[in-house]
Amino acid sequence: MSLLYRSTRDLKANTIPASEAILKGLSSDGGLYVPTSIPKIDFDLSELLDFSYQELAFRVLRLFYTDFSESELRKCIENAYGDNFDTSLIAPLSFHDNNGYLELFHGPTIAFKDIALQLLPHLMTTAAKKNKLQKEIVILTATSGDTGKAAMDGFADVEGTKIIVFYPKDGVSFIQEQQMLTQKGKNTFIYAVDGNFDVAQTNVKRILNNDKLSQKLANDNYQFSSANSINIGRLFPQVVYYFYAYSQMVKQQKISLGSAINFSVPTGNFGDILAGYYAQKMGLPINKLLCASNKNNVLTEFFNEGIYDKNRPFYVTSSPSMDILVSSNLERLLFYINNEDVQATIDLMTQLSNNGKYSISSEIKDSLSDFFAAFADEEQTANEISRIYKIDGSIIDPHTAVASYVARLYKEKYPDSTIPTVIVSTASPYKFPQSVLIGLHDSAAFETGFTALQALKNKSHVEFPSAIEQLLSKHNKRAKKVISSSDMKKAVEKILFTK
Repeated sequence: MSLLYRSTRDLKANTIPASEAILKGLSSDGGLYVPTSIPKIDFDLSELLDFSYQELAFRVLRLFYTDFSESELRKCIENAYGDNFDTSLIAPLSFHDNNGYLELFHGPTIAFKDIALQLLPHLMTTAAKKNKLQKEIVILTATSGDTGKAAMDGFADVEGTKIIVFYPKDGVSFIQEQQMLTQKGKNTFIYAVDGNFDVAQTNVKRILNNDKLSQKLANDNYQFSSANSINIGRLFPQVVYYFYAYSQMVKQQKISLGSAINFSVPTGNFGDILAGYYAQKMGLPINKLLCASNKNNVLTEFFNEGIYDKNRPFYVTSSPSMDILVSSNLERLLFYINNEDVQATIDLMTQLSNNGKYSISSEIKDSLSDFFAAFADEEQTANEISRIYKIDGSIIDPHTAVASYVARLYKEKYPDSTIPTVIVSTASPYKFPQSVLIGLHDSAAFETGFTALQALKNKSHVEFPSAIEQLLSKHNKRAKKVISSSDMKKAVEKILFTK
């Protein structure tokens, strides 16, 4: 059956196929594309044990991208997951302190965003051919640290595309910034914004929905799209690794087939944990999704109090990819818990835009029982890094530490629960050497940049991944371009319209 997509804000419920939704990224009404129904898996859970990551990706994604032929989708997947990852498992599972840690940092930029962003360019170029699109695709993306590099790496020198990335100038780690500033590709452009991620993301959405600019682009043979998780081509590949983690838990005899597990997910823009929600609705036995936040704990209040309020201090933390107060993908969850009531979704988003906050009824809040939400402050994050290291010498990054800490809080609240938990480990500790060294109480934490990297290597006895080796070998990097948030549209126009 063909699965179509509609916008969370379209009262007329117009539908388009997956390939068109991938090309558009964001709906013209400002809403996010959702499938008209959530598909159920058409394979038995026992079959998971025999699937490679690539085969599992095909089995899951064919249910969402139904207008792609089998050969098209398999080719996209084959091109996305290969020697560019440093393990044939793509997303291996390790164990520390009786929990599984799903390692999503074995791709070319050593962050979980690689799982989707190595695939998205292949999906997008295939979609362009299917829709006979003659325009050049302009990928416009805001990043809190990892998406920018992963997106530029995926789209670098991909024919028929340009990618423009904006990041908060003081809101990413040293290594994250160096990765972006050393990215190759004549079609890649990067700007630091004088503001936080929420400012950058809001302005990107405004640019994408600027009708006058979109028409100007069309006249010059361009079309906007996005590589953020608002794009279904970025979101649904993340569903795959929840199923993959489950199969590994069974294979390693941590659970029996059919029994439930929990996932603790470091959460900022709500895309990663939303992928887990889709996996659950598709038939994966998930008991609880633990929404783990850092000091920017707007989501913790939402799940526990039913109030979403972005009118609060914004903190720059050791887990910058979670330094977000406007979680875009939460709109999709709101759409579902309001029984797909478009007007209710519009009303909540209007309240957020006008007042910076909204609340949901106690009845609607009760429908969020599949989630548990808590947060870790900076001290708790650092202590969790130290605690895991003392157990078995393993080193985790700050985002993973937040999720690990929240998993412990859940266990303390429900001490009788025997349901095992998988912590979604989203980045290599080498992306955040200084923050990790602080947690390890190492004096090198006060060193800068590459010195801290070497100190972490000495501490961990783990070789640098190829992404870090490449970074250390690069001498010619781009000059850092800092612009005000109000000049983001001008920067886009300068790239596209200056001959």
